[in-house]
Amino acid sequence: MKQLWIILGASSAMARAFARKAASEGADLILAGRDQDDLQAAVADCLLRGAASVTAMPFDTRNATSFAAILIAAARFEGVINAAVFAGSMPLQSEIDANPELAAGMIADNYMGPLRMLHELAPLLEDRKSGTIVGVGSVAGDRGRIKNYVYGSTKAAFHTYLAGLRNRLTRSGAHVLTVKPGFVDTAMTWGLPGMFLVASPTDVAEAIWQAAAKKRDVIYAPFFWRYIMLIIRNIPERIFKKMSV
Repeated sequence: MKQLWIILGASSAMARAFARKAASEGADLILAGRDQDDLQAAVADCLLRGAASVTAMPFDTRNATSFAAILIAAARFEGVINAAVFAGSMPLQSEIDANPELAAGMIADNYMGPLRMLHELAPLLEDRKSGTIVGVGSVAGDRGRIKNYVYGSTKAAFHTYLAGLRNRLTRSGAHVLTVKPGFVDTAMTWGLPGMFLVASPTDVAEAIWQAAAKKRDVIYAPFFWRYIMLIIRNIPERIFKKMSV
């Protein structure tokens, strides 16, 4: 059966890698994001890699009116509808401390925008009793850390939303995968101090694709972050609050 992948935030490095993977599998693609010039280049690339069709569409997490055209295109598609959310932003904690107003944009990018879009898309998957939603969160959402706790809180909220949406959609035969990447070599993380065990976007995209095919519920990418975060989550609070992690 024909498969449509709606890729939200399609200009990010991970999203581009995932789009290339979906294209190589012959999927139809909607590449949605703010930078239309960049997306047009991605359209050509994905067509060369074997995509059945590729359309670039505007998508702005901070402007819900941009959602309608994507939803209409999805409703018209005859086949299985899937979506992957890569949209997001990450101001430095020090920048938010100096200007708390930055938090509002980040909340829209990482939580409210994706929530509104997925909540409008969910009935389509329920009606067709099929489809997969991939939500890309972060290991930062597993515990509030002094270096990025505002960013982490948006990802924790998104994780919780995805868990509830998974509980809802599984009843109709659709599925929701939560992805918690560690450090990935992207524009968002370039130049940040303290980076280690940095993964390539291509490796993360492959892991996401395989996990979606197997209907996994939650994955860490790369996998070893599951064990790193298990240790971090279990450090007693009286000790953790004194650590600079």
